[in-house]
Amino acid sequence: MSSAMRKTTTTPTARRLAAATIALGSCLALAVPAGTATAAPADPVPTVFFGDSYTANFGVAPVTNTDSERGWCFQAKENYPAVATKRLADKSVTLDVQADVSCGGALTRHFWEKQELPFGAGELSPQQDALKQDTQLTVGSMGGNTLGFNRILKQCSDELRKPSLLPGEPVDGDEPAAECGEFFETGEGKQWLDDQLEQVGWSLEELLDRIGYFAPDAKRVLVGYPRLVPEDTTKCLTAAPGQTQLPFADIPQNALPVLDQIQKRLNDVMKKAATDADGGAEFVDLYAGTGSNTACDGADRGIGGLLEESQLELLGTKVPWYAHPNEKGRDIQAERVSAKIEEVLNR
Repeated sequence: MSSAMRKTTTTPTARRLAAATIALGSCLALAVPAGTATAAPADPVPTVFFGDSYTANFGVAPVTNTDSERGWCFQAKENYPAVATKRLADKSVTLDVQADVSCGGALTRHFWEKQELPFGAGELSPQQDALKQDTQLTVGSMGGNTLGFNRILKQCSDELRKPSLLPGEPVDGDEPAAECGEFFETGEGKQWLDDQLEQVGWSLEELLDRIGYFAPDAKRVLVGYPRLVPEDTTKCLTAAPGQTQLPFADIPQNALPVLDQIQKRLNDVMKKAATDADGGAEFVDLYAGTGSNTACDGADRGIGGLLEESQLELLGTKVPWYAHPNEKGRDIQAERVSAKIEEVLNR
């Protein structure tokens, strides 16, 4: 099969056969007697990172590829893949990073379709094109944009409905932002949300199948999203140290538990996709481990507030974090991801 044909084959049967091969290999690997430990790989591990703005770490400066259209991905030079790679190197686990194709704004389908960049800046090849036959590890986060989390935030905020760099429109602009909690729990808003979560599920299944097809020997690690809203939402009524805006700006407090529940549902869908993947995939449950580092945790926050100034600057103006991990949050991502990678490679 030619390289060009291999990159465009989408036959479900072919993918399932490849996945079955992986499953057989996994079963054989599990036949090793319990308690038998294996050392970290002596040779560099060919690795591909993929994903959206949470893998690219939008908001952290400086940005890579500023001399090309990929600069519009806002991928930080020190994003969590880069930091995790360094952490692993300190433990004598070497990743041979074949590519980091994470890009802000990426939908799950941009794993297999081209991604159009903002402001007519061009388009990027499907992220799956970075995979090679010898790729042994794939790591990344996707699903939030397919869910439409930006649209959900805009549904709940008059401030975010104003023109900004944050893409998307509210789910229903005719519905008041102040009533968004009820909107997503009843009627058409609930139906929209249920449909979006279903789409996230099947698209992640497709993504993991495609990794299994194009990189048959690759271990697959799907990374969840860090928790945005704390259990105690009264903490969100106080601005972080040095800030004047509340962490979630004008989103009403009674809508914050609804946003948290939506994120938990997304996390559950991602976890299920990894668990059900043919041949097996790993899941890094960041939601479960970041409850004390939400956007409302003051000096301990790992998430930059919606309208808090990030490290990025465009045309002399600081760009808001729009609820993305700050440097502390990036380091938490890197710590959890590197631990999972080490665990996977040491089996």
